[in-house]
Amino acid sequence: MKVLVCIPCLLTGGTEIQTLSLVEALVKAGHSPIIVCYFEHNDDMVRRYIDAGADVRLLSAEGRRPIGVKNTIKFLWNGLRQIVKPEHIEVAHVQYMNPGALPVIILKMLGARRILATTHTNADIYSKNGLRIIKFLTRNVLTAFQCITLRAENGYFGNSSLFDGYLKRHFTIYNCLPEYISIRTTPRQFNRDIITIGVVSRLELIKGMDLVIPAFEKAYQCNSNIRLLVVGDGSLRSTMEQQARESDLNDLIKFVGRQPQSTLQGYYDQIDVLLMPSRSEGFGLTAIEGMARGCVPVVANTGGLPEVVTTECGYLHKPDDLKDIADKILDASDIKTIADKSYNSFQRSREFSSEKYYGQIRDLYATM
Repeated sequence: MKVLVCIPCLLTGGTEIQTLSLVEALVKAGHSPIIVCYFEHNDDMVRRYIDAGADVRLLSAEGRRPIGVKNTIKFLWNGLRQIVKPEHIEVAHVQYMNPGALPVIILKMLGARRILATTHTNADIYSKNGLRIIKFLTRNVLTAFQCITLRAENGYFGNSSLFDGYLKRHFTIYNCLPEYISIRTTPRQFNRDIITIGVVSRLELIKGMDLVIPAFEKAYQCNSNIRLLVVGDGSLRSTMEQQARESDLNDLIKFVGRQPQSTLQGYYDQIDVLLMPSRSEGFGLTAIEGMARGCVPVVANTGGLPEVVTTECGYLHKPDDLKDIADKILDASDIKTIADKSYNSFQRSREFSSEKYYGQIRDLYATM
């Protein structure tokens, strides 16, 4: 059947990567996905969606957003109207619930009979009124509401359950590994003399990147065999580089900037301990990417990360707690335990394989 997948942007974020996996799953299940992007986009991501088998429609060729609510409503109405009825859309799948509930309401008014919404965030970003609107839409407008973690679903609705093949008003389907990361088949070998701590992230406050250098410095005081690799870019890069210079550990810290997704597997293979001190994290795609390559994750106990990282494969630290982050880095760097944790990590990542996800999406759409 024809499936309209609605998304605000086609850039290079986690939501776009996971939505690309959705497209791949739909194609494998024999459906015909049409992607409508409302606002910003880049040519590379658009091409990847097309290569995956999607028909991509860009509502704004220039990638611009309308100014004001009235202009946004008019823009979305006119854009979606040219697709929903002429293409005989059977299911509309709205990603990210952004901008607000407008796409859902407009799709309903345009006659879309079955509407599925997926949120890629936790409930705590919404006000009480926002949560009431989501519950109202789920009861009265949507066919179903999909979350990507049980914690998020519980935050929205007060209860949660994994999708079990039967369509409910709301449920959870976990994100999956993207195609550019493969799960290891053999254990990693570790250098007893040098352990590499690494981050693969946007260098922003919400990702806790201001904590990385100070935590590394604290851990280094107890273990001089550790090194730090920083993969990514963002508004905090100059701050982090200044922190590195002031720490006197500059020679042990390497910044490589933002890297193409096609090269990320090689960087994960250089990282022994993957650090994610995020202040907010909807799911934690980076965690499962690193785990698939045998990295031992040290992550903040926030968002969906506790559902991804178990004590058998990694460590959860208290959010914003430098001492606890440093302590967990030291625990993870212990050569006596790192091999076992690493093995458990890539075994754990199989729970988030693309094959498992494709099967769940196939079963979900069979019930729509």
